[in-house]
Amino acid sequence: MEELPTGPQGLRMQADFISASHEAELLHIFQHELTWPEAKSSSSRLSLHYGYTFDYKTFGVDPAIPYKPFPAWLRPLIPQLAEQDRDPDQVCLQYYPPGAGIPPHVDTHSAFDQLYALSLGSAVVMRFRRARPRKGGQGEGDGDGDGGREIEAQQPNGKDRGEVEAEREFVDVDLPPRSMMEMSGDSRLHWEHGIRKRKKDILADGTVRMRGDRWSITYRWLREGGVCECGNEKLCDTAQRRIGVEREYRWKQQQNQTGEQQNEVDETALEAHQTVQVAGNGESNGASIESPEIDKYHKKDNIPLSPP
Repeated sequence: MEELPTGPQGLRMQADFISASHEAELLHIFQHELTWPEAKSSSSRLSLHYGYTFDYKTFGVDPAIPYKPFPAWLRPLIPQLAEQDRDPDQVCLQYYPPGAGIPPHVDTHSAFDQLYALSLGSAVVMRFRRARPRKGGQGEGDGDGDGGREIEAQQPNGKDRGEVEAEREFVDVDLPPRSMMEMSGDSRLHWEHGIRKRKKDILADGTVRMRGDRWSITYRWLREGGVCECGNEKLCDTAQRRIGVEREYRWKQQQNQTGEQQNEVDETALEAHQTVQVAGNGESNGASIESPEIDKYHKKDNIPLSPP
C-alpha cells in the first residue's frame, strides 16, 4: 500500500486489490445470493455484518449476538497484515445506492484499532476533515495532512463559520472500484470521514461523474485493552470518559459545539454553492462549505454514525 502524498497522515491505498473479474463475481453474489434488510427508501444505505455484529448503541461489537462465521466469498478478501496474526473481529458489508452517503464520523477509538475498507462497484469521493484551531487555539490532532486549506465560509444564516465552530481543513479522496484503503494514525484518530449524499461527483477537470451502485467491505480489529491513549477530547471516547463526558451526552454536546444542523438539506440545491474539486489521483486542494448531512435513522435514535 502507498500513503497518499497529500494526507491525512496514515491514509494508504492499494489500487486493484482484486481483479475486475473477481469483482464481477462478488457483485453477482451481493445482488443475487445475499439477503439484505428492507430498505427504508431508495437511497438507504444497507448493512450486513460478519464476525461480531457492530453495535450502533455502544459503537463497538455486540457480544449478545452470536459470532457469524465468514462466508467463503469473504475470506480471500481479508487483508493480510504483518502486525495482526488473526482475522478481523468485525466485518461490515454495506450497499450504497446512487445518492446514498454517510455523515462525517470517526469510528470508536477504544473499540477498534486501524481500519481497512475495500470499495466495489461505483467510484465515490470520500471526504476527510478535521477542525482547524481558532486563533491562539490548538488543533484536534498532530497530522501532516495539507490537502485542504483553512476556510472561513459564510453560513446560510449569515454567521461567519468561525463564530460557530473551529475552522476546518479537508482532503477529498477518490475511492476507485477494487481499491483497498487503510486508515491508521492521524487519518484514523484525528480526522472524520464521510460521503456526501448526492448522485454525482465533480472532478478537478470539470468532469461530472455520476454515481452508480457501490458496495464497501470494512474490516475492524478490536483494540487490545479497549483503551486509546491519543488524548483527543473531541473525538476519542477514552479521553472523553476521563473528563466525565458520557456517550449520549457527548453526542448532544458535539452537535451543540459544532453547530451542525439536525435536518437534511437538498444536496442538489447546495451544489450551486459548492463544488468538490478532486484531482485525478483522488486528492483535493479546494475548499467548500461543509454540508450538514445527518442520517435520519441515526438522528432519530440519538445514535451517532455507523462506519462506511
